[in-house]
Amino acid sequence: QVQLVESGGGLVQAGGSLRLSCATSGLTFSIYSMGWFRQAPGKEREFVAGITRFSGNTYYADSVKGRFTISRDNGKKTVSLQMNSLKPEDTAIYYCAADASDTNRLTVKSVDYWGQGTQVTVSS
Repeated sequence: QVQLVESGGGLVQAGGSLRLSCATSGLTFSIYSMGWFRQAPGKEREFVAGITRFSGNTYYADSVKGRFTISRDNGKKTVSLQMNSLKPEDTAIYYCAADASDTNRLTVKSVDYWGQGTQVTVSS
């Protein structure tokens, strides 16, 4: 059974930092591209960042470029999202995602597996 389990969410003041982690099990992690999405109340789930399965190339949504960094550890089967200079508009539930295709531009439709999500709240 495939499981993606996020951790590291919480409440932080604007300008602060958080690091999200996603631990995976039940899948051959190294052959999956990985990504992070987020969903704010009343809004659709949106792509945040992605990293390819082999080359580790990364891609970011314009809204987080320069502030967030995605990374993966194939040995530990984990993917992380370092979030700096957080803004109130970053408040959302953040989801870890696994995609069997070799892409860093994951889409909601292309994702094969989802985590349960972790809440990130940024206060002003």
